[in-house]
Amino acid sequence: MQDSPADRPADDLTGRRRFKPTLWPTLFTIPAVLFMLALGTWQVQRLYWKLALIEQFETRVAAEPVQPPERVENFEEMRYRRIALRGEFLHDKEVLLTGKLFKGTTGFHVVTPLRLSDGRTLLVNRGWIPDKRKLRENRPSTLVEGQVDVEGIVRDPSLKSVFVVANEPEREIWLTVDIDVIARERGLPDLSNYYVDALRPEGALVFPVGATRVISVHNDHLQYAITWFTLAIALMVIYGIYHTQPANKDNDGGEAE
Repeated sequence: MQDSPADRPADDLTGRRRFKPTLWPTLFTIPAVLFMLALGTWQVQRLYWKLALIEQFETRVAAEPVQPPERVENFEEMRYRRIALRGEFLHDKEVLLTGKLFKGTTGFHVVTPLRLSDGRTLLVNRGWIPDKRKLRENRPSTLVEGQVDVEGIVRDPSLKSVFVVANEPEREIWLTVDIDVIARERGLPDLSNYYVDALRPEGALVFPVGATRVISVHNDHLQYAITWFTLAIALMVIYGIYHTQPANKDNDGGEAE
């Protein structure tokens, strides 16, 4: 008859270990690991979404410009599409978006209505100016008169960060391009339902500094995913080590006699 572990000499059990989980660490570890794995998976999904967005931007900006539509019914098809505009800027109705950075310097984005040759009006984010050029008299070179040609990309005004606070038009504090509010405050009832980021011309930088043809977005999702998956693995390893005991310990944790 084979001896039971309790009947064997202590030397026979030396080096053997057994996994014996306990209640509260298990109740903590399982949800925590699942949560970390879920966050890691979400970051992977965000990574692929961001890569697709970058590819879409680069492809559409590289394409030949098209004529501006009256309205954009499907922003998925028109977002970042390059368009060519011709019209006259309405400088007295411009809006300055505050808190904008360019190479570490604070300033504004100049958003000016452009009255197209066919009578339509749409908003053009012409680009960045420093704080010291906020007043129009300090930047006469930006107040272009007469017909101008503008090349830019279509932007969707509904894409806003959830952390951005609301505009305060009564105090002339603008943080986002809200077409409906700008139309009301500036007396522009016929504004198109999209706006345009003017592209930066080749050569030396001039104010306003327009958008670049290379997209600049934070894409740290791979690092975040690796971090969450690593934390999940580390927690599982710690849990396993904590609950692995020598086989010669009894159920109460004491040495077998």
